[in-house]
Amino acid sequence: MPEKCLRLNRAKAGLLVIDIQEKLLPLIFEKDRLVQNCVRLIKAAQILGLPVFVTEQYRKGLGPTDQTVAAAVADFAPIEKVTFSSCGAEGLLPAMNDRGLTNLILCGIEAHVCVLQTCLDLLEENRSVFVVADAISSRDPENRRIALERMRSAGAEIVTVEMALFEMLGRAATDEFKQILALLR
Repeated sequence: MPEKCLRLNRAKAGLLVIDIQEKLLPLIFEKDRLVQNCVRLIKAAQILGLPVFVTEQYRKGLGPTDQTVAAAVADFAPIEKVTFSSCGAEGLLPAMNDRGLTNLILCGIEAHVCVLQTCLDLLEENRSVFVVADAISSRDPENRRIALERMRSAGAEIVTVEMALFEMLGRAATDEFKQILALLR
């Protein structure tokens, strides 16, 4: 397990958008809020220069990434997987290693399956994991709640969109701050 991480390190951070796919999304609790917050995270990550990775779980069965989410990602190139953990997606961990990413910000669905298993695997890889509570969900809100508790117990930091973004910004009165503030309004 990684050392207790108190602060999200922008220089070592990347965003992982997990399985926000067309056939599953309509069944998700508070799906509109989830998509809105994930898009905010994606756009902010791009403003801050963070790499953005998108996974798709068994695209043939669950369909492609939601169009709103996909449209927010510059050079959209999802990584398909059949493992529940995104860490099993071919090429994902090497891409993170190549960029020196030790802080991973997680958003997506389902909280109690793919997000949880990805979180646990990343923690086992000695990475600091920041789970964005208002940008993950499940079909059943109880599954989401229990997943958040388990991820926190395992060592993940539970944050909100605004917590993560303002922490990485560190200061106001910059162009990045103005751009991100506009995303949050």
